[in-house]
Amino acid sequence: MDTEKRTQHLTERLTYIKDIFGDKQQENIRLLESKLEEFMQRENGLSNDDKFAALVTLEDLFGFVERNLENELTAMDKVRIVRHSQRICLRDILENVYDNYTEIGGKDENSIDPSMLIARAYITRRSGKRVYHQPVMVIGQEKGHGEEFRNGGSVKPWGNAKALHYMKVAETENIPVHTFVFTPGSYPIEDAPGAAQQIAKNLYEMAALSVPVVSIFSEGGSGGAEAIGLGDSRLMLSHGYYSVISPEGAAAIEGRIRGGERAGSELVEKCAHQLKITADDNVRMGYIDHKIQEPALGARPYHYDFFRSLRQEVIRATDEVVLNVKGFSPFRAMALRRRKGKSIEDLDLENIHVRWSLSKKARARLIAKRHAKFNKLSKSAFIDRRPVHRRVAAWFVEKGWDTYSYFKYDLWRSHQKKLMYAVEEVDAEARVLMDKVKAPWKKITKAIPANTSKADKEKELTMLSQWDEEDQGKGQWSYISPRAKDDRAITCPNADTHGCQDLWAPDLFGEYAGVCNSCGHHFPMEYQWYMHNIFDPGSIFEFNTEVESANPLGFEGFDLKLEQAKNKTGLKSSCTTFEARINNVKVVVATLIAPFRGGTVGAAEGEKFIQAAERAKKKRFPFISYVHGTAGIRIQEGVNGVIQMPRCTMAVRRYIDAGGLYLVLYDTNSYAGPLASFLGCSPYQFAIRSSNIGFAGPGVIKETTGMDIPPDYHRAQKALSRGHIQGIWDRRDSRHNLSQALMTMGGRNLYYR
Repeated sequence: MDTEKRTQHLTERLTYIKDIFGDKQQENIRLLESKLEEFMQRENGLSNDDKFAALVTLEDLFGFVERNLENELTAMDKVRIVRHSQRICLRDILENVYDNYTEIGGKDENSIDPSMLIARAYITRRSGKRVYHQPVMVIGQEKGHGEEFRNGGSVKPWGNAKALHYMKVAETENIPVHTFVFTPGSYPIEDAPGAAQQIAKNLYEMAALSVPVVSIFSEGGSGGAEAIGLGDSRLMLSHGYYSVISPEGAAAIEGRIRGGERAGSELVEKCAHQLKITADDNVRMGYIDHKIQEPALGARPYHYDFFRSLRQEVIRATDEVVLNVKGFSPFRAMALRRRKGKSIEDLDLENIHVRWSLSKKARARLIAKRHAKFNKLSKSAFIDRRPVHRRVAAWFVEKGWDTYSYFKYDLWRSHQKKLMYAVEEVDAEARVLMDKVKAPWKKITKAIPANTSKADKEKELTMLSQWDEEDQGKGQWSYISPRAKDDRAITCPNADTHGCQDLWAPDLFGEYAGVCNSCGHHFPMEYQWYMHNIFDPGSIFEFNTEVESANPLGFEGFDLKLEQAKNKTGLKSSCTTFEARINNVKVVVATLIAPFRGGTVGAAEGEKFIQAAERAKKKRFPFISYVHGTAGIRIQEGVNGVIQMPRCTMAVRRYIDAGGLYLVLYDTNSYAGPLASFLGCSPYQFAIRSSNIGFAGPGVIKETTGMDIPPDYHRAQKALSRGHIQGIWDRRDSRHNLSQALMTMGGRNLYYR
């Protein structure tokens, strides 16, 4: 590198340090500025040897200062590092970590989504005299180095769809998938296939992807990270962050910032620290398996030693995943275990050959291990007040149900079905034969005129269309809203456009169930209305009541807010799980309840949802998720909350794969993480007419994209037209419609099938 280039390089390093620390570290920054300026003023008067010596001294000074500053980095400093345009990007990794690669699915701005980069690559390894080219599918968000068309790594729905498509290609080819997470979050637009719906689909499919997945995190922003981050091994760069929300977003919520204002830098720094977003935090909590050490102040494209380390870590992680599920590999597994405590420089993984393709049995073990791994996460992030003897008793009850279900459904019912199928086949053949035998007699009887009156014929044609008033319940609901006691008139929001007359509150919230009898507008109703008017009276049996929300990160002031929510609602979390009956069909229900912290989901809610899905699977009951409202993932729990997206989705996947029927019913406002995972992955999603459904609320979309969205952007009708939901229901028909759905949809292993 000549003098001019080296000087320019030092100038860029100085700019980088200024950008990372801003108004902080002014003494160190002034020192570097003065030394660099002094060299540039003296440069022309120095000989080549003196220039070289001065540059070496200056570079050593820069290195010394950078190493000192490394020890003073805060969580927010690391956020600025991963956002910087000089930060390594996926293209740099492809060039320096893999031996060869070909981009697929588009090139630069000529792509369906330039923020998502896909490449077919290979890593070359040697074993003795033999050379092996091991193919992999590399998928990740590409931020580039200040390239605006990359959208800062914020992926649109079709970019995540492209990623999923090539994951399935890798599965077909039986090659590993390496995903690199470089995103502040997904782009919050609902254009088909929809941001939330596509992330949910990615998670659902990745839960059962039968090839090794290694995920490397640099910038992991909430749902955008989860869209490709569900890995068998999850690594993280030492200066990266992985969080439920950006520090600025958390500060805006905590500081109640409105109207385009910005939170102060002190509050942002404080939130970044409290969210526990760094690599060390995530390794300690168990959400990341291993931290990859970067150079001082973060990896940049000229740090070639770092790329060699990253290559070794990626190879080691892939080898470990494969060897953990292969049938016979004791010596190679032992060799890897011995290398675990060693530094990456001491490893020689290039000369240990591990075949990365898996057999059919190994694929099944891989999926089982993946589910077991995620199921263990966040177990310490909620409160379970059950005493030991109750937990032991619950364990025995679960095992009892396992045994009962095995003998009744897997053993006896399977043979019973085979016998019934055989009888049905014989019966069908016999009926065809009898029809042929009776054919001549039928011709004779048809020739004789029937004595049927005209009135009887009209009744026969019209009786199926007659309304059964008993199905309506005549407005006699089991639960009446407390607002029905208000002696006042209510004006419908559509009065100006539809000419609706004022409604008397006792009628509106009593007999009419919160529905305008003129235009059909649905006023919001309490979650108790659904619990007591959809399910058979007296059939609700709540379980897991001892599991309650906690403050696992010690987020300042959150203990008080949780206590207030518990006292106000009488609930211990925003999720209630229970067994019930609808027309004597037994179901398991998980509800998200808006009055408790907006229906947000944290570790307790995720655990209760998972246990409800497992209960439905054991008992062969349908599983219903009723969403009275959810504002997303609870930010105060950080990654403890966002990890519930893959955890709960995997529980749903296990339930559906076991032959269950999973239904989702939305009401009021449903947004963000739950929608983009365990709710959005249901094949049968319906909404009450009052619903708003979307990945992000209008305020977040405005702040993120600068776009003003139309007032009806999140209405249920829009969600139906985009294919997110499969139907819109009148609140008064929800019991009948749910009963109808149970009789007609999905689920091959349900007890009543």
